[in-house]
Amino acid sequence: MIKLIVGLGNPGRQYEKTRHNAGFLFLDALATDLGCAWANESRFQGLFAEGSVASGKVMLLKPDTFMNRSGLSVGKVARYYKLLPEEILVVHDELDFNPGIVKLKKDGGHAGHNGLRDIIAHLGSKDFYRLRIGIGRPPAGKVVADFVLSAPSRPEWELLINAFDYARGFVDQMVAGELAVAMNKLNT
Repeated sequence: MIKLIVGLGNPGRQYEKTRHNAGFLFLDALATDLGCAWANESRFQGLFAEGSVASGKVMLLKPDTFMNRSGLSVGKVARYYKLLPEEILVVHDELDFNPGIVKLKKDGGHAGHNGLRDIIAHLGSKDFYRLRIGIGRPPAGKVVADFVLSAPSRPEWELLINAFDYARGFVDQMVAGELAVAMNKLNT
């Protein structure tokens, strides 16, 4: 059962529509679907919202720290609400998938993703769920940091929006605890 959905990204206008903010962008669309409003929660160092789906209530979090310090915010919410790592879903960009590909998994390493690395450190566990949104890899010779911090092309943007729309259709199942079912459908 998922109680908290965290979107990863960087705060600030210059990062709003970059590949690295896929998690923030997904959560913004989900908050709109759920009709919930973001509130700046200084105690959590992030933007926080609560909404309802058919299967129950869910909390949303966009850390207001930079990506590399996302765990600070996630850890504060997890401790305050006494959440287990397996009750948390982290939505993040994934270099290893082409734009438009979205997959759900539980646990695993950070694969070089600094946001995940920090969350693992602050939770003391890697046993949380991840919704990985493909952004693709940079062309040969391009620096990964420059690539993830830049805006996707128009065709890539459309693929990302389609992936967000598709994945949001499984949020109710995830909140209900039907993660194996959601994983099976999302990953095929």
